Amino acid sequence: MKPSVIRARPDQIAELTRGLQLPLPEIDADHLEIIAERLLLAFNEVRAESPMTVASGGETEVTTLMESRLLMMIEQDIFWRQLVLCVGRGKESLSFDGSHLEKRPDLSIYLSNRTLRFPLIAEAKILDSASGRTEALYCSDGLRRFIEGEYAWGTREAFMIAYVRDGSSVDMTLKPFLSGAMTPVPPGYLVEKLPNHAGNGSSDLAYSRHGRTFSYSNQTPPADQPGPITIWHLWLS
Repeated sequence: MKPSVIRARPDQIAELTRGLQLPLPEIDADHLEIIAERLLLAFNEVRAESPMTVASGGETEVTTLMESRLLMMIEQDIFWRQLVLCVGRGKESLSFDGSHLEKRPDLSIYLSNRTLRFPLIAEAKILDSASGRTEALYCSDGLRRFIEGEYAWGTREAFMIAYVRDGSSVDMTLKPFLSGAMTPVPPGYLVEKLPNHAGNGSSDLAYSRHGRTFSYSNQTPPADQPGPITIWHLWLS
């Protein structure tokens, strides 16, 4: 079997975005905080019932538990059901130019008041410095994908979830790393705003802002520029 050719597919992008103006309008910060609260609740519940998997299982194992719990919550929590229609794990999606048709972000959260074509994306990473899963890997294998248009290229926000096993925190780990990345010109990870805490303090939740390196091939300047993306970092320990 010949390997697939990596090439832009404007017809795929045109069909996916038909009738839409990208990037989509911002999601209200209050709604994103509610989603973060439910993600925290789901994590706490699966950790209580499957402590060994959460403590030592692979990223896919933990995220699969999260998906199942979040789907159950839609059935049981009226308020959550009003906000979220469905949650999917590893849902195939297109990159910004259609050159990749099978990108698989960890969680796709389909909101009730948004087009189903561009769900809210959450990418998950384990943080465990003893096994080499550091904040550098969190950024290079996770955060980078939003900047380069692999994930969430039609939206203005996304989530990064960390399953923390080494005591790391946003303030003590991620913020200094991104601060150091800002030294070059242009800054690494196109950092425009360092992580700023959000929520009611019940979780390690913060958001940072980053530029993006791609443009929309089916829109004319200046509408072809996606603008920055806000990444909400939810670190679960």
